[in-house]
Amino acid sequence: MKTFDLNLARVFVLLYETGSVTATAETLHVTQPTVSYSLGKLRRHFDDELFRRTGRGLSPTAGARRLYEPLRRALAEIDGTVRQADTFEPEVMAGCFTVALSDLGEATLLPRLLAAARERAPGVSFTVRALDVDDAEQQLRRGDLDAFVATPVLTSHRTVRIPLFHERYVGMVAADHPRIRGDAVTLADLATEHHATVFGPSGHVVPRAVLAAHDLLDRVAVDATRFSMLPYLLEQTDLIAIVPEYVGEVFTASHRVRLVRLPFETEPTEVALYARHESSRTPAQRWLVRFMAEVLGERVSPAQLPPHTVAADRPAPPAPPAEEPGE
Repeated sequence: MKTFDLNLARVFVLLYETGSVTATAETLHVTQPTVSYSLGKLRRHFDDELFRRTGRGLSPTAGARRLYEPLRRALAEIDGTVRQADTFEPEVMAGCFTVALSDLGEATLLPRLLAAARERAPGVSFTVRALDVDDAEQQLRRGDLDAFVATPVLTSHRTVRIPLFHERYVGMVAADHPRIRGDAVTLADLATEHHATVFGPSGHVVPRAVLAAHDLLDRVAVDATRFSMLPYLLEQTDLIAIVPEYVGEVFTASHRVRLVRLPFETEPTEVALYARHESSRTPAQRWLVRFMAEVLGERVSPAQLPPHTVAADRPAPPAPPAEEPGE
């Protein structure tokens, strides 16, 4: 019976999750030739090519897909046993993390994140990149990002999706809008008024989808790329925009705009945190994911988070209704 080096299992799992020899080498702090040599040993041991090179990185074979889950579980159990000696202590250690957020995330989530970090992890700093939903998973795989927050549901075996909270949509108009006076708008109002919409790399598609569903896209007067420009635009015009409610509340605190109820229900949008799999993260990245999920996750149950997310001296966030975790 052939012996099997557990270090090879770790190389295999990381190659599967990152799809990259470079990212695997960086995570393991070894050279790329070392990873390539280990891949060769894995191929000989399992008598399978395991990974094929494509334009988007390494793609697993059917044999690799069968091996991944058993090897991942075995490594997770081993890592859980020895992790006490493999930790990141934010109270005394420094770290710089790169995260991607939409402009809405920068306006609403980033202040909460930084306020909590200044209190709990004074040596931690952040580099914030503009979210591009089409490339974010690849940036995560390459190691260009440590985590990102997005609304679209992105499905990849190389990333973990942790639901944070749900967001519903409302209308937003100038505080002194000449025609919309009350706290709600009718469908006739929406058909009469002109609209400002946002379409860009952040992935917020609900506002335009709502207008399209009611044949109102011809009422769009301006289609921009960033939600953050909307309050400046609306307080100077008679346009109306459909925005996430929490974001709208932030805008009303600093701009001459107000929120109005829509004449129909919109499907709540789930905002989620994306990261590499637990076994593919450094100790610092494990802390980051737990920290972001705890600070931003208003409706996340402890069962959906990585281990030790909720500190012993802080209450756990309220559990959502029973549902399957979004990972």
